[in-house]
Amino acid sequence: MDLVALEEIRRLKYRYLRCVDLKLWDEFAEVFTENAVAEYDTPVLGKTLRLEGRDAIIDYMRGNLGPDKISTHTAGCPEIDVDGDRATGIWSLDDTIILPGDNLLIRGAAYYYDTYRRGGDGTWLVEKTGHRRTYEYMVALDDTPSLKFTTSH
Repeated sequence: MDLVALEEIRRLKYRYLRCVDLKLWDEFAEVFTENAVAEYDTPVLGKTLRLEGRDAIIDYMRGNLGPDKISTHTAGCPEIDVDGDRATGIWSLDDTIILPGDNLLIRGAAYYYDTYRRGGDGTWLVEKTGHRRTYEYMVALDDTPSLKFTTSH
């Protein structure tokens, strides 16, 4: 078992999540291969969102999870299998999105299904990512008048 590769892939996924939540889009782009694919199960939208290519993924995230939105994404319990310069991973996801302008809270859980590729320089990158929801809910913040959020942003 390649323990170094496992740790590098874990760190790659954690960077993916950190960059999304902190809106670090240039660094976020560095986790993907150029032709990466992302497929996110989005019950809120009523469909699976499919994004093809690193630029499409970054553009979507930048436009839909910008500075006016608050998010937290936590992934754990990884099941990672490495086969040479390729690897797959399954991760549990717990996430919250707060849309202050819409007075809306979206909360959910899912499982990520990822494919990774190690480049010629030895760096692991995300070749394909996506998740399938186990649940998701929305609540209008107006329905919970005592609920208040504070952030450092």
